[in-house]
Amino acid sequence: MARDQIDMTPLQSRDELVAWVEAGIKPPSEFRIGTEHEKTPFTLEGRQPVPYEGARGIGALLEGMQLLLGWEPIMEHGNIIGLYDVTGGGAISLEPGGQFELSGAPVENVHQTQSELMAHLAQVREIATPLGIGFLGLGMTPSWSRSQIPVMPKGRYKIMTNYMPKVGQYGIDMMYRTCTVQTNLDFSSEADMVKKLRVSLALQPVATALFANSPFTEGKPNGFLSFRSEIWRDTDNARSGMLPWVFEDGMGFERWVDYALDVPMYFVKRGETYIDVAGSSFRAFFEGRNNSLPGERPTLSDWANHLSTIFPEVRLKRYLEMRGADGVPWGRLPALPAFWVGLLYDNGSLDAAWDLVSHWTAAERQALRDDVPRFGFKARIKDRYLFEIAKECLKLSHAGLRRRNRVDHSGRDESRHLEPLERILEAGRTPAEEMLDKFNGDWGGSVEPVYQEYAF
Repeated sequence: MARDQIDMTPLQSRDELVAWVEAGIKPPSEFRIGTEHEKTPFTLEGRQPVPYEGARGIGALLEGMQLLLGWEPIMEHGNIIGLYDVTGGGAISLEPGGQFELSGAPVENVHQTQSELMAHLAQVREIATPLGIGFLGLGMTPSWSRSQIPVMPKGRYKIMTNYMPKVGQYGIDMMYRTCTVQTNLDFSSEADMVKKLRVSLALQPVATALFANSPFTEGKPNGFLSFRSEIWRDTDNARSGMLPWVFEDGMGFERWVDYALDVPMYFVKRGETYIDVAGSSFRAFFEGRNNSLPGERPTLSDWANHLSTIFPEVRLKRYLEMRGADGVPWGRLPALPAFWVGLLYDNGSLDAAWDLVSHWTAAERQALRDDVPRFGFKARIKDRYLFEIAKECLKLSHAGLRRRNRVDHSGRDESRHLEPLERILEAGRTPAEEMLDKFNGDWGGSVEPVYQEYAF
């Protein structure tokens, strides 16, 4: 999650909300790629969750990272809860159960994403290993119960933890037990945003299958390939899902703002304090009708923070966020930005991808999204297996990256970052199925080996 924004200008009109999102428009020459990934810390000895407190806790890890990197700490009530690079580089933040997130800097190509990742992992290891902390690259913690997982000292999470059980059965699992990799991409106009949003929403299940990596809960197979994706189907449907209205006529920035105005809020931040307003809409706040802050009007910061608490499969802020993938081991992380950059940043591939999905109905898109957590590549839409569609998408992405022709120091273009996905399609199985085979074979019915084989 990004840092909470600070801009205390009170908002006067809906137009300002639209303008804030619209300010994301950039010429294609300024398009950037942002990648965020989460990983689960565990104690190298005993493979337990890592608490925040103590000489070998998450707080100590963040303090060590601060000294090593010289980044600015993000503090809340005397606790260090994250770090950011003041020169516009990345940020490190904590998810509710201690999942450690790198929000990468906006970079120009996927080679830079990979370099940034390698540097980050080297830095994290330097501090974490002496503390006895390792990190796991899975979409969900494979062996711990909800009650075992520590709570990080962040006010917004306290409010969300209280609210989640009221709106879905899996919100607590989403917060405390899952990890994702996301990529954030730009648009050059309102029409470009709409096209990219539609294509990426329709094809999000492809990314879910390619990255499906959460088949275990509390030491046993849970019946899913991406249980993380299943969790999102019953976390809080007022703020998640496939957004069928995005495909209707009249879609644009205004339509997104109208949607966001009606999504229930979690909190309002004033100074270091989070005020619980969970369940009341931003629209009510905008009209001065928020019971916790009667007569008060929201600020631009409140708007930016609210937009960061909406969780559909693709999210619009001042860029588009791809949200369908499970967290994976480090070697596969750059494949996510590569996949979406190839599809969305090359006009030929974007047009072809739109042709691929434009005749799907809202009901068909929803059914595919509902089936993919359990069936992966064997999910179907119309008369096609998702496996065939994934193959086609990978071909389009590959072609898009070739045409972009951003080469690294040894003359290779960004399509090389798709290799892990090409291997998955050659094998014809999701990563989760490969893991289940190991569980039923070499691992002898134990998830413990993941802490070696899938660690960072």
